[in-house]
Amino acid sequence: MNEIRTPAAPEVIRIGQMEIRYVRAAGNGCEIGCFELQVPPGSNVPPPHSHSANEELVYVLEGTLRYTVGSETRDLRPGDAMATPRGVVHGFSNPHALMARALVINTPDIGPQYFREVASIINAPGPPDRVRLLETMRSFGLVPAAAPRAP
Repeated sequence: MNEIRTPAAPEVIRIGQMEIRYVRAAGNGCEIGCFELQVPPGSNVPPPHSHSANEELVYVLEGTLRYTVGSETRDLRPGDAMATPRGVVHGFSNPHALMARALVINTPDIGPQYFREVASIINAPGPPDRVRLLETMRSFGLVPAAAPRAP
C-alpha cells in the first residue's frame, strides 16, 4: 500500500535580495525539484548558465520576470511559463517596478544544498568570491555561460 506523506514546510533560503522557498516531498522517490523564487526589482541575479543534467520550467505567479532561454528573451507575467532544455543557456532578471514571484521546477532535482552553498558565498561580508561561486555552480552541474567576446 502506498503511504501518503505530508510535504515538509518549505525551506526559506535568502541569497542576497532574492528569496527561495524550496518545496520537497521527502522520501517519495520523485526526481522533481520545486521552489518559489522571489526576485525584487533590480536585484542581483545569477550569471547566465546552463544545466548539464537538468531541465527547468519557470511559471510566473506575480509581477514580471524577464527570462532568456538561448536567444529568446521574454517578459513573463502571471500565468506565463518558459522551459529550458538541458544544455541551453538561460538567465533571468527583474528590471521592472514590482516584485516578481515564480515557481521553478527542475528535473531531476538540483536540491536545496546548492542554494544553501550559494547563499553562504553571496551573503558573506564583502564582495562575493566569484571563483568560489563559479566552482559551486559547476559542482552542482550548472555551467556558467562564456562571456561574450569583445568585437
